[in-house]
Amino acid sequence: MIVVDLGYGDAGKGGVVDWLCAQGGVTAVIRFNGGAQAGHNVVLPDGRHHTFAQFGSGTLRGVPTHLSRYMVVDPFALAAEAEHLRRLGVSQPYGMLTIDREALLATPYHIAAGRARERERGANRHGSCGMGVGEVMAYALENPFVAPKVGDCERPGLLGQKLNLLRERLGDRLGADVPPTADCLAAYQAFAQRVRLVDPSHLSELLRKRPVVFEGAQGVLLDEWYGFHPYTTWSTTTFDNAFSLLDGEHAVRLGVLRTYTPRHGPGPLVTEDPELRLPEPHNPSGPWQGPFRTGHFDAVAHRYALRAAGGVDLLALTHLDAPVSRMCDSYDIGELPVGEKGDLAGQAELTALLGKARPHYVEGISDWPTAVSEALGVRVWLGSSGPTARAKSLVPSTSARGRGVHFMTGARYLREHPMPGARALRWA
Repeated sequence: MIVVDLGYGDAGKGGVVDWLCAQGGVTAVIRFNGGAQAGHNVVLPDGRHHTFAQFGSGTLRGVPTHLSRYMVVDPFALAAEAEHLRRLGVSQPYGMLTIDREALLATPYHIAAGRARERERGANRHGSCGMGVGEVMAYALENPFVAPKVGDCERPGLLGQKLNLLRERLGDRLGADVPPTADCLAAYQAFAQRVRLVDPSHLSELLRKRPVVFEGAQGVLLDEWYGFHPYTTWSTTTFDNAFSLLDGEHAVRLGVLRTYTPRHGPGPLVTEDPELRLPEPHNPSGPWQGPFRTGHFDAVAHRYALRAAGGVDLLALTHLDAPVSRMCDSYDIGELPVGEKGDLAGQAELTALLGKARPHYVEGISDWPTAVSEALGVRVWLGSSGPTARAKSLVPSTSARGRGVHFMTGARYLREHPMPGARALRWA
């Protein structure tokens, strides 16, 4: 199964992946985009909480994580995350982790340069998370043969050359507070000895064991090609990377949404309503990403995300307990066109158009699974009314459009009701 957010992120992917892993049988969680800027919150019934950034959200269920070649890996942030997992009772976090040697390496130099670039934008900030992921991707595009990769941590001589060149090319943006190359090299050597670095054949082995869960980061409306430029991330947030890794294998595509539409940081949010003062315990406003904003459920934006992503098989709908009852089902400017991949000028024009859009609302919604199924034309399969796995229930339906909704919990439904592409999701 591939789990992707159909909004601007923060829809609840972490909790959904945790629930999937709690059903039993999942052999691995595979990350296929983003990096340390991800923030997937998981709360266990006993109150333990962790914000997953690079480890997969099944870790607290004992499910190992594989970071694919599409990840941007920050060993320093990974060490801090591993330490927090230890405090939560995970005795050997690194023992539950494998990393593709081809994954790009995020360094303190990328982070410093990325933050400097964001500060220079002043009032026109893009909403960086301040973790250097965009800088890593930009540098790799401009310098593909010398961009540091995770596998270089096993070859300190080569990595030292790459780090020195990186520092030289980033120049004055680095400032005076970055660590010396020698200190980074020592840390990266220790990292390579602590973590199992693997070749692509390891992924093939994981796929043979299945079922696996592919855990996406950010959201389709932030996609580097189809998001509303320039307020986007530097990675592909659709299903594309996951299907590339699957190499022809089938998978169930699960889209995740809230019953309202949030956005963390600047950029279009057509249905934004300052009066929606909904609790957000795990997504605080920050100096880089900016404020956490909320809007009413935006079916127009989410239909656009569905088209941009190539569709989904099923939906997971979170925050069913939120006191919301309004849905935007149309704009005065009509539906949003999906442009050509790579046409950033066209995406910038779409962003400008969204600044003028006015939402038209449907009021008084109480049956959210049915309303969302009908607005998006996709069945709501999983509902969530709280942060823990116990608050998540399957939502069987008598039709693809969500009529006759009722709840059933447990893995039994997964076995008794085959899903699209279910041969790739054989639950124990």
